[in-house]
Amino acid sequence: SGLLSRLQTSAPTVRTLSPSKSFSQNIPSCLWKLGRLNHVAIAVPDLEKAQSLYKDVLGAQVSETVALPEHGVYTVFVELGNTKLELLHPLGEKSPIASFLQKNKTGGMHHICIEVDDIKAAMTELKKKKIRILSEEPKIGAHGKPVIFLHPKDCHGVLVELEQA
Repeated sequence: SGLLSRLQTSAPTVRTLSPSKSFSQNIPSCLWKLGRLNHVAIAVPDLEKAQSLYKDVLGAQVSETVALPEHGVYTVFVELGNTKLELLHPLGEKSPIASFLQKNKTGGMHHICIEVDDIKAAMTELKKKKIRILSEEPKIGAHGKPVIFLHPKDCHGVLVELEQA
């Protein structure tokens, strides 16, 4: 009985997170919610080659090419089941993708897109938090829904697109 009582008194204390002390307690409540990752956008210098890689080599379902003149891009979506890749190619000389490709000749990751449930509320709150938004109003994106872009310098070097879910 001496050994048993010593084991019972020397057992380590196991700490668990109580519901009242959860990780979400550190996150301020918002009027809007961040949703799922919609897509990762990749700028490509040769759209046909990129489409072929994902479709013919990797066997992915690849959309048709769509021109988005308001954004200065051609876009193609690659379905991945849980998210998508967006292949971007310049449409016109003033395309933001053209300037990206001048600096990154072989292409590369351009932005990530995350869904939000209320894009207007997100804009209002992000402006209050000194996050720069690259347009005054949302534009209609490739999925026919309102989108905004957040300045990469305010998002740890990543261009973040928010899309109305």
